[in-house]
Amino acid sequence: MIFSSTKFIFLYLPTVFCFYFILNKYRLIAIGKLWLVVASLLFYGYWSVAYLPLLIGSITLNFFIGKLVSPTTQTTHIILSKQTTLIIGITINLMLLAYFKYANFFIDNLNTVAGTTLHFQQLILPLGISFYTFTQIAFLVDSYRSQAKEYDFINYALFVTFFPHLIAGPILHHKEMMSQFQSRWTLAIRYKNVLMGLFIFSIGLFKKIMIADTFAIWADAGFANGAPQDFFSAWTTSLSYTFQLYFDFSGYCDMAIGAALLFNIWLPINFNSPYKSLNIQDFWRRWHMTLSRYLRDYLYVPLGGNRCSRTRLYLNLMITFTLGGLWHGASWMFVIWGVLHGGALVVHRIWSQLGMRLPTWIAWLVTFLFINITWVFFRADSLEDATRILYGMIDIGSINSVSVDDIPTSNLSWGGHFSDRLIENMPLGLAANLIPLIMIAIAFLIIAQKNAIDLTVKSRFGWPKFTGMLALFSTALYSTIQSTSTVFLYFNF
Repeated sequence: MIFSSTKFIFLYLPTVFCFYFILNKYRLIAIGKLWLVVASLLFYGYWSVAYLPLLIGSITLNFFIGKLVSPTTQTTHIILSKQTTLIIGITINLMLLAYFKYANFFIDNLNTVAGTTLHFQQLILPLGISFYTFTQIAFLVDSYRSQAKEYDFINYALFVTFFPHLIAGPILHHKEMMSQFQSRWTLAIRYKNVLMGLFIFSIGLFKKIMIADTFAIWADAGFANGAPQDFFSAWTTSLSYTFQLYFDFSGYCDMAIGAALLFNIWLPINFNSPYKSLNIQDFWRRWHMTLSRYLRDYLYVPLGGNRCSRTRLYLNLMITFTLGGLWHGASWMFVIWGVLHGGALVVHRIWSQLGMRLPTWIAWLVTFLFINITWVFFRADSLEDATRILYGMIDIGSINSVSVDDIPTSNLSWGGHFSDRLIENMPLGLAANLIPLIMIAIAFLIIAQKNAIDLTVKSRFGWPKFTGMLALFSTALYSTIQSTSTVFLYFNF
């Protein structure tokens, strides 16, 4: 059951919504919150019942550790200091994450380096473990810093499990959510929030089904092991994944924000038109914003941030983004991706310190091309696959290497006589990739417009917006019914 499934849209979400506000109407506030917790656990259990005890155990353990490390909690017969307890709590969380996410990766690399033949049972990664583990580590640190001031177990369980963000974020701070869960203003249906929630949910659904899943077809074909690449197919492959990843993850976040708004809860914004960025630092202020915030607050700043020598600052950036890359998965390809982004941020710092500037359009082009190239490493299964695609992207000599027999008939038979003649006179590689390249051009046009949050919040909700919402929702829903939607990409991380 994913956000884009008919079960979620027509059964799960309306049921949870109605029961929650009925309980609130009869002033059964605590039971209403408990209902949301149970419903969220059922949502998680639909994916993986076997790992439901792990989630519940993690929530229980971190709640009590959070209370112990808080300066406002008075404890008697203290055995361990609050700082030591915090370190133990963080270590337990990281060890669980390391066991499920990185154990096989470590054993495989040890076998390669040492020539051993150690074997470890292949583990299935518990869904959402990276997100709910990072969320709770942040809670422990915030508790220790006296920034988390409310300790009610049901509220805390709701903070961690609230179904819109449970599986793939955004990564939340305790302090930004507790005031909302405690507020009596959120207990009644707010029709403005319902309309805004449905509107942004519809945008996210359209992004996922109609755009991301379309690009997924070409990205998966291009990144398949050993798939041949010429100039146009390589660019089609890389750009297809660049747009698939963005529309998939931002579509998920839009649906998460929309679903949460039905319950009068505002989740933090996770995307702010990242492909409009004019430099790599600006990109990381716009892309997966809650992860960027997390890495800054809980890794970069504790390492010293920019309050140190330039050499140490550059090292801090490299460490932060290398570990940020590894957070996405147990693969050297993610490490390479993280190192490239860390290095780009170092270059950007040096460039800015020298007072150098680029014209706006060149700055955008350089930034976008760098992002597009590094996504190749992020997506590829091996360095060999990545280099094959990157070589194709600069292999000008392969423009006409595609055989006429390789061009789908559909690309040669639409648009009438003029279009057919035009296609016949194109370079063969361009003709073979014409449909995905047109879709890529459309994607560029879309990202140049206002983003989903701006359309939702910064304009009046009238009939034109309502009609647009129905059109987006109906189109995406029809496509959902006709085909099986793929799982969101970030469920894998």
